[in-house]
Amino acid sequence: MHADLNFEQLVRDHQEMVFRTLLRLTGSREHVDDLAQDVFLRLYRALPSFRGEALITTYLYRITVNVAQDEWKRRRRDDRSHVSLSDDVSNWEDRLAHPSANAEQQLEQREFQHNVEEQLQRLSQVERTILVLYHQEERTYEQIAYTLGLPIGTVRTHLHRGRKKLREAIQQRQTNERSATCTTNR
Repeated sequence: MHADLNFEQLVRDHQEMVFRTLLRLTGSREHVDDLAQDVFLRLYRALPSFRGEALITTYLYRITVNVAQDEWKRRRRDDRSHVSLSDDVSNWEDRLAHPSANAEQQLEQREFQHNVEEQLQRLSQVERTILVLYHQEERTYEQIAYTLGLPIGTVRTHLHRGRKKLREAIQQRQTNERSATCTTNR
């Protein structure tokens, strides 16, 4: 094992990041505990061969993405959808009320956030992964490229395409919702 690495400390320091990333990549809380356990088991098994050529967080992100990809494959085999409408996709920070937002604004924010999360699940796996790592996990192009084993240009292309698809899907849904509201108010 790399001399500077303490497994228990690694788990404590990165547990929240692993859970958050898995939740955002898979879109479901259903198996996140099991998936996180798999991530840390893989990390534990891989630590003896870790040479320190990359940051341990980059190494851990790669393992987390691999576990999420394995979950996507399992779901496809099981012929399940990627998102359950009954899942609560927001985390505890999102449920805290903002002091200046009224109830209607909070509801609109939650609906918008739910819409974003739902549309995010409809992107390709690579686009979703890159968007989550870049925007939600605040990883650099270089870290994402290393983590996914892709050229930086490819990461940028997927990020651009994913943003565009996400923006268009959200705008389309909002347009449809406004049209439906106008129709029912007549």
